[in-house]
Amino acid sequence: MAQSSRETETTHARGGAAPELLPNLARIPPRAPRQARRTAKGRRGAPLKLRDLPPCFPPRTLLLSPPMPSRTFAIGDIHGDLDALHRLLAALPPLDAGDTLVFVGDYLDRGPRSADVVAFLRALPSRTPAKVVLLRGNHEDGWLRVVDRGWPEFVIPAPNGCLATLRSFLGRPPPVEGEGMADDEVEPLFKGTFFPPDVVAWMRELPFWYEDDYAIYVHAALPKGPEGYEHPSTTQRRLAMLWCRDHDFVRDYRGKLVIFGHTATKYLPPELSEYTPEDKEDAWVGPCVIGIDTRCGKGGYLTCVELPSGQVYESR
Repeated sequence: MAQSSRETETTHARGGAAPELLPNLARIPPRAPRQARRTAKGRRGAPLKLRDLPPCFPPRTLLLSPPMPSRTFAIGDIHGDLDALHRLLAALPPLDAGDTLVFVGDYLDRGPRSADVVAFLRALPSRTPAKVVLLRGNHEDGWLRVVDRGWPEFVIPAPNGCLATLRSFLGRPPPVEGEGMADDEVEPLFKGTFFPPDVVAWMRELPFWYEDDYAIYVHAALPKGPEGYEHPSTTQRRLAMLWCRDHDFVRDYRGKLVIFGHTATKYLPPELSEYTPEDKEDAWVGPCVIGIDTRCGKGGYLTCVELPSGQVYESR
């Protein structure tokens, strides 16, 4: 049974006879040789082969039994890149009411269109028959701290891309590299007052995790306690699911499959990845974890993994 947690669970209603997701966007052709696969409309990556699937997958996900009636599409960090999101969703197969879209968080910052990404995702349940699950990322959590009590250490560093979010919500051009904030941007940036109240309320409602038959989905990692890695429903270290960067997690965790973002795959040990280890920008697959932050909004692209098939979709 699928479940998630805000403190407990948040679900997103979906319409009954909603149209096919983004019907006006062109679909990509079947998988071509690697050097020819990159298009302006997204692509399908290599599926996870049987020998590549983590051993902790239930047998049904090894495609040795008839296909399951439901599919889950886990989508990585977006970071304000609406174009990449459109390309990725256009690359997915038609969705139905048995499918689930799980977004692992970080919709804001860095990319030029954070406000549009938020508006698109909030409207998405009415545009697809699939269930839509939107998790909280550390950037949404960071902005909530800014709104509640201020956090200059989060909004000032240029790599965090917070100025791009402010400009997006104010309808201003995105900052160019090296550009600082204008005088009239200091207070709203430091207090987050540029966010509409309904967007702040929406961010507060985003759950920290989600689970279905196939996997556990979190933004960053599972917390590690005295007796090993903790399930999201029992841990007291909830913020670790948003902020933790723990290479031991990808090396050592053994348990139910975990899909996560947050740490760009290029910074995970490529020699341990069971999926295209020669491509450091690609999705990262370990024994029981799959990393899908492929630096969207930071010069990379957006990645989706379909379960239980293991098919990979990309915006590049």
